[in-house]
Amino acid sequence: MAAETSWVNHCFDNSANETVEYESFSEINDETEKEAAAAVSLDLILPDDLLERILAYLPIASIFRAGCVCRRWHEIVTSERFLWNTSHVASQKPWYFMFTSSDEPVGYAYDPILRKWYGIDLPCIQTSNWFIASSLDLSIHVYDSEAMTWATTLTEILTGWRAGDESVICDGVLYFLIYSTGGGGPDNRHGLIMYNLRSRSPHGLLMRSFIPAPCSLTCGRLMNLKEKLIMVGGIGKQDRPDIIKGIGIWLLNGREWQEIARMPHKFFQGFGEFDDVFASSGTDDLIYIQSYGAPTLLIFDVNQKQWKWSQKCPVTKRFPLQLFTGFCFEPRLEVGP
Repeated sequence: MAAETSWVNHCFDNSANETVEYESFSEINDETEKEAAAAVSLDLILPDDLLERILAYLPIASIFRAGCVCRRWHEIVTSERFLWNTSHVASQKPWYFMFTSSDEPVGYAYDPILRKWYGIDLPCIQTSNWFIASSLDLSIHVYDSEAMTWATTLTEILTGWRAGDESVICDGVLYFLIYSTGGGGPDNRHGLIMYNLRSRSPHGLLMRSFIPAPCSLTCGRLMNLKEKLIMVGGIGKQDRPDIIKGIGIWLLNGREWQEIARMPHKFFQGFGEFDDVFASSGTDDLIYIQSYGAPTLLIFDVNQKQWKWSQKCPVTKRFPLQLFTGFCFEPRLEVGP
């Protein structure tokens, strides 16, 4: 990824009570230049392979900056060998990409290490004509990448339940949420079923894997964190299960849900008006939670059991019904178009 064709245009670093500042990976401020000047004298005694290993452990954004220090560093960070080295170091903290319901091909990526937003211009935004229809029938189609063919491995009728679009693969098992079509009590509106992709669960046995939701949920979001199934769910009120009163995080331990965190009320209130459904995704040790109605982003660190807000996203809400959403991803230099 050469610096001239970087997919990142601008960086935003919003601290409290500060104005938004635009910054580019290719720009180095005075402080950075002073640090670089001291580093250049040191790098003269370092062989290329050692310097490559040191630079490979920098955050992604800092690697782009390193390529602007001198010609040698630029050649290193854009070399094939360097890309190979970065693919074998510990993974970066997952970033979060936020975008809005707009025809403008632009979004914003958040780096949790440097706590900065980066504006990203996309080649285009395709308007899809596809939609996901809820159905009593559930079919599983598996793609064979070697034969380049699809195979329908299972079709089953879910009596009293309908399938949705919330699913994730974790340790060789496909998990997906299903929704009650009206039967059962308010605590039994959501459920989880699973399909073993290795052993190919036989027909007619899918509902035998049914696991009820831990409580009455307004919505649920599934994610794979280090091959462990995590669910982030909106907790419904006891008398009005369709009205959200809080957000919980659960880990599936065997066939039992284990609550690992519940969003403190001050953070829940910090979203302002929170919809009964929301966006949430995660990987590694971080979980991102975002309201559809505002560009507000909350982060939960599973290891540290810590909640914290991201820096304020530079995107602004232009009209009342404007929607925001996003997803997390692991930034990798070796992945390119």
